[in-house]
Amino acid sequence: MRRLSPTDQDVIRLAQHPKFSRWVEQVTATGGCAHPVHLTGHTTTWDTATGEVLHHYNTRDEPGERLLVRCRNRRSSVCPPCSRLHAGDTFHLVHAGLTGGKTVPAQVRNHPRLFLTLTAPSFGPVHRTTTDGQRCHPRRNAGRCEHGHPQSCPAVHAPEDPRVGQPLCLGCYDYPGHVLWHAHTGLLWDRFTRATRRHLATAAGLPQTRFRDHARLSFAKVAEYQRRAAVHVHAVVRLDGPDRPADAPPPWGTTDLLTTAIREAARSTVVRTPYSPAAGEHHLRWGAQLDARPLRALDDHHGLADDAVAAYVAKYVTKGAADTTVGTDHPIKTRAEIEATPASPHVRALMRTCWHLGGLPEYAPLRLRPWTHTLGYRGHILTKSRTYSTTYTALRAQRTEHQLGTPATGHADTATTDAYWRYTGSGHTPGAALVATGIAEELARNREIAREARFYARGEPV
Repeated sequence: MRRLSPTDQDVIRLAQHPKFSRWVEQVTATGGCAHPVHLTGHTTTWDTATGEVLHHYNTRDEPGERLLVRCRNRRSSVCPPCSRLHAGDTFHLVHAGLTGGKTVPAQVRNHPRLFLTLTAPSFGPVHRTTTDGQRCHPRRNAGRCEHGHPQSCPAVHAPEDPRVGQPLCLGCYDYPGHVLWHAHTGLLWDRFTRATRRHLATAAGLPQTRFRDHARLSFAKVAEYQRRAAVHVHAVVRLDGPDRPADAPPPWGTTDLLTTAIREAARSTVVRTPYSPAAGEHHLRWGAQLDARPLRALDDHHGLADDAVAAYVAKYVTKGAADTTVGTDHPIKTRAEIEATPASPHVRALMRTCWHLGGLPEYAPLRLRPWTHTLGYRGHILTKSRTYSTTYTALRAQRTEHQLGTPATGHADTATTDAYWRYTGSGHTPGAALVATGIAEELARNREIAREARFYARGEPV
């Protein structure tokens, strides 16, 4: 007779628990979250006018006296169910800023809007793949670098080739420049948006201080790691009137003018790093590759589709460093962990550079060591201007109201809630993780079936 594994034994233990069905309900409510947060506590809502208790909940009656809630991790490599939910929220957040809805007026669809891609500059030649079958670096008589490595590569790399994105020579690659560019990407973006406003004001014949009296610049951007482990920025940029989304931009605020201003701002923006005896002084700029495409208006058949752009941004916001073979999703605590990280020599060299520069006093404000796992990039994966669209908090609140329903108690003006919650742990046991994975897969399958049914009902192809 085959001996049961510890995981099988754990599943049997869970199934035999008298509150197993309630535990399954909790896991299902989290969507099969891979690393749920365990809370214990209570909440009570009562009418302050009459003293009547309207609602009371206590975890004492729950399995293990705990309530499971989602971890809300955006990374698909950490928690696929929560990542999928976060991608959906991101789609609605970006889509609302393009077409309206979620407190954003529908007329924003007729405002000048661009889908923008800003790249990192070159820090040294890397192996690359092409779609037209061209060779990587076919330089004749290029010779070898000072470290003895060839300065050319005649190979045609397939997209899955592990050499793609790796430097031709680790010794020649500008690792300090790469790390410092990551650390200043947020500042570079801030100066870029300011420069865009200045160029728009100058083109319209306005003093720069009066630009906000005539127009506003709104955006939502997402950072994406490329194969060479450098961050690229994809952004939706929209030009509004002085009253923001509710107001149309002035007549001079055209898509062509916005495109010109963005290109000029991208070329002129520069951030200078402090001088360091170890790394010198760097002038950080955007890369030469810049793509700015107009988005399709309501009555226009040219440009990118709103749904496609929102889906594109939502896809990349759930990617972590580990998803792109860049690094790890977990912070690095010691230098020894860098060598144990399952990454390429190029990525480990970037991590070592982060760790080294992070110990220098001139770079102390950058806090590079705590961000070694992201290769020095310190920004959020997705950021937006305040008036671009709704917020994640608002979307989650609307989803909760939709799932639970708004209680029609008639005591909204006099109701008071008293709550106490305490964190008691997170994650699953091996058997619980196996059951949660099955629940997550079943929920995903049910969503796919429902989606196909909606398409068939409308007579559209899946």
